Amino acid sequence: MRRRILRVMLILLLLPPVLAAVAGWLVAPAYLHPIRRELTPDLIRGADASFALTHADREPFEVRAPDGVLLSGWKVTPRNPNGSWVLLFHGVADNRVGVTGQAEVLLRAGYGVVMMDARAHGASEGSTATYGWLERKDTRAVIDRLFQDARQGCLASQYHGTGSPCPLPRHVFALGESMGAAIALESAGSDPRIAAVVAEASFANLREAAYDYAGLRKYPWLGKTLLSPFAWTLLYRGARLTGIPLEEVSPVKAVAARAFPVLLVCDEKDVALPCRHTQMIYDAARGPKQLWVVPHAYHTAALGFYPEEFKRRVLEFFGTYRSGSFARPSKQENR
Repeated sequence: MRRRILRVMLILLLLPPVLAAVAGWLVAPAYLHPIRRELTPDLIRGADASFALTHADREPFEVRAPDGVLLSGWKVTPRNPNGSWVLLFHGVADNRVGVTGQAEVLLRAGYGVVMMDARAHGASEGSTATYGWLERKDTRAVIDRLFQDARQGCLASQYHGTGSPCPLPRHVFALGESMGAAIALESAGSDPRIAAVVAEASFANLREAAYDYAGLRKYPWLGKTLLSPFAWTLLYRGARLTGIPLEEVSPVKAVAARAFPVLLVCDEKDVALPCRHTQMIYDAARGPKQLWVVPHAYHTAALGFYPEEFKRRVLEFFGTYRSGSFARPSKQENR
């Protein structure tokens, strides 16, 4: 009788981690191939209506990634440009239209914006999302193209004798949300042309994100203990399927590798990527850093909850580094 009880207890103890391991194995393909949100005519009309409010000009912007994937997006020029550009990065299973609100804020302040569909998203090619590993190389190609177009504009201006100033970007900044925040941070960690980053609701690394997923987005301690095999098998199979070391996909490592200014935003009631992720990034960051914990806000909802505060913080942050000052002290605060 005692042996039977012990056997049952052992089975009950082993069953959750075994099931977690199986679940991680099965979920890995969906993790790498997120649902694609198509760029529909209605979405485009909505974005164009926003651009019209700022009298900005939108043009198609296509870039060939180093591995041959064609990335599709928009380059939007404000009526009164200040000479600086901001790369905008949307979240997983979204597309470029998802950051239209942020674009409007920046366009009104004179920033040009580049809004790309991430690989495997929107109208861009590719079937696999790598959450920053390949996307940081995509970002480098986007910046290369931005400067290339500017130089061609200079040559055309000189050829036609218009005498207008060359529109070379003075600064390149980045702003992203969720997966896009992670891509922005990882891109800046490897490309010094990105002067500063605003990142809302980034994950710290894929293992920590998997722990949250395994813990039903409420109990990360459960994902780190009894259900930890979920993260192990998810990342292992993901690496086997892609040939990419997913363990190395880490905004924490990116901000530790290169000292660049960051404004980190976390939403107090975010259950998808709780504030502990942003805090880990903040603690690891070597450059000037700010942390804004947005009260009562849910995942990537800072602009929706506090539009004026969002506008003020983002424009002050980029304005500081547009003026060339990199001595701003680190600070952490709630609203």
